[in-house]
Amino acid sequence: MLNGIHFLLTYRCTSACEHCFVFGSPEAEGTFSVAQLRAAFEQIAEVESIENVYFEGGEPFLYYPLLLEGMKLAKGRKLSAGIVSNAYWATDPESAELWLKPLIDLGLSDLGLSDDAFHTSEGKPSPAQHAVAAAQKLGLNAYTMCIEKPTVKISDSARKKGEPIIGGGVRFRGRAAECLLGDLPRKDSKSFRECPDEDLKNPSRVHVDAFGNVHLCQGLLMGNMWQTPLSELVKNFKGKAHQIAGPLIEGGPAGLAARYGLELAAGHVDACHLCYEARKKLKGRFPEYLGPAAVYGESC
Repeated sequence: MLNGIHFLLTYRCTSACEHCFVFGSPEAEGTFSVAQLRAAFEQIAEVESIENVYFEGGEPFLYYPLLLEGMKLAKGRKLSAGIVSNAYWATDPESAELWLKPLIDLGLSDLGLSDDAFHTSEGKPSPAQHAVAAAQKLGLNAYTMCIEKPTVKISDSARKKGEPIIGGGVRFRGRAAECLLGDLPRKDSKSFRECPDEDLKNPSRVHVDAFGNVHLCQGLLMGNMWQTPLSELVKNFKGKAHQIAGPLIEGGPAGLAARYGLELAAGHVDACHLCYEARKKLKGRFPEYLGPAAVYGESC
């Protein structure tokens, strides 16, 4: 049952991290207008099961007045609200308090902050650490998320099976599939028979962007809420009948590639890598289900 909406408030970001699912960057386009944000909340109100919203990006704090308006709308609909940020704005704990206090007053209950080598200068307190200190002082639940550049690790069990484990937490879709593969070991593509991250049959949350795209996973679309109301998309969604989600439900990324007879490399780093490569090849055939172009490293 769908109970969460995650707003990709903007694809624009202060950085262009190599692991970014959506190719966020300072030049990225696709930011909600106030009118679009209000229209989205009107549609959310028509789906009774939705209980919470998150504001993400890109970097949502780049459009702070818009973020405040989103929080006001969430409060008015009695929805719990969270934010995911890279904390660039937290230059010190005192400044971070100034950013967070108005959001907390509007009901912010959860704050996720990136704190890793992609977002931090070595040897200095990270912006996320400043933000966590401020959040703790203000009584806000805040946590850090750490994604490191991928490394190959061999556990005892993996050594017995001859299967290296790739550490770091990177999922190889979006920019990661273009920038971080290097010489990482590949596994037999036919072994990726399920999606390890998303319940595509019965999604509990989706992402929405300013273009109206409703994402089951970044770049994999349920439909477009500017063309078909969200309530109708949710009501009529049948995962197994979906042209892309269906094969993924039945046989994972390997099943998707097989369904459409795709010629791909024999080995992939992980399931996301194979899925991303397959979807990128299918974009032109299924534009209503795969997009926007920028999430696949192409201009909109």
